[in-house]
Amino acid sequence: MSDSKGIEVRAKMSGIFYRKPAPEEPSYVEVGTVVKKKQIIALLETMKVFQKVKSPADGKIVEILVENETPVKDDELMFIIEKG
Repeated sequence: MSDSKGIEVRAKMSGIFYRKPAPEEPSYVEVGTVVKKKQIIALLETMKVFQKVKSPADGKIVEILVENETPVKDDELMFIIEKG
């Protein structure tokens, strides 16, 4: 789950990845955003149900590896968080 690069946030299931709560709204996080444990950082839509993707720890977003509104596969790496 974590290595020298930081904490990996992976998709719990396949679906469509959303960085924003709605198309006209800003993204939940950007690279450099400081996050708290359990803070929502994205949404994952699977079979018309939206699942909240939450930060597993306090830290800073150092990489976002998925584009908004694109499919992700089960266990695909979405974010890397530097523990803070």
